[in-house]
Amino acid sequence: MYLDKAKKEEIFGKYGKSNSDTGSPESQIALFSYRISHLTEHLKKNRKDHNTARSLTMLVGKRRALLDYLYDNDIERYRSIIKALGLRR
Repeated sequence: MYLDKAKKEEIFGKYGKSNSDTGSPESQIALFSYRISHLTEHLKKNRKDHNTARSLTMLVGKRRALLDYLYDNDIERYRSIIKALGLRR
C-alpha cells in the first residue's frame, strides 16, 4: 500500500503538533495533499479509471473545505500551511 503507518506518522509529525496529531486541519490537509498527488500520478497512467477520478474529486473538495475553514477561523495557520505545502488559493 502506498500509505503505510510510517508514512502517516511522518506526515503528521511534520505538519501536526506531534506524530499522533491526526485531527488538526493542518495534518489533514497535508495527508489529503499527499493522497491527491498519488492519485494524480495514478490517473496519468490510467486515464479510464473513473472510480479513482471520482475519489480524487472528492478528496480535492474535502481539502478545499478544510482550507476554507482555516481561512475563516485562523488566517495565520492558513497562510503557514499554504506556504508549507506549496499550494495556491
